[in-house]
Amino acid sequence: MEGVLTPEIWIAVAEKTGIKELRRTTRDEPDYDKLMRGRLKILDQHGLKLSDIQQVIGTLQPLEGAKEFLDELRSRVQVIILSDTFEQFATPLLRQLGWPTLLCHRLVVEQDRIVDYKLRAPEQKQRAVAAFKLLNYYVISGGDSFNDTAMLSEAHVGFLFRAPDNVKQQFPQFKAVDAYADLMKLIKGAMG
Repeated sequence: MEGVLTPEIWIAVAEKTGIKELRRTTRDEPDYDKLMRGRLKILDQHGLKLSDIQQVIGTLQPLEGAKEFLDELRSRVQVIILSDTFEQFATPLLRQLGWPTLLCHRLVVEQDRIVDYKLRAPEQKQRAVAAFKLLNYYVISGGDSFNDTAMLSEAHVGFLFRAPDNVKQQFPQFKAVDAYADLMKLIKGAMG
């Protein structure tokens, strides 16, 4: 979701708070647990609460053209968003995108303080795609980060969208595009 349809939430929080360490995302750090443990430590050090992050999220809008892309895609196929975001973060952005189906993780919160996080399942994106394939769905996937590459590999067809150069260089087997129109052409071509 983030980086493909919506802004990166943690980058927005970093910009609002001035805490540059929160700019790190799965585009920079392939180890999601290491990334999240670092984020939780930073939040604790700075006294940032869930409500502080939700306040920043409330100011965000989907990326330009994202809703139109998603609407066109949903008029053709079933769309499921697999994301490493959290249920407590996603609602304002999902509302603006017309409530697409999102499968993601959950934060553990005590008195507005984020104390931990719970993965839906390890490698949940890849496992979800494998489950859809077991149900005889033809799966086309797109993503932008290291944490998307297992999902892209598992899918029948996978594309990188607006991925940084380091991800594109490490995974040249995936076609990479930067515009929604180009991604739609690739998806239509993969649908046959």
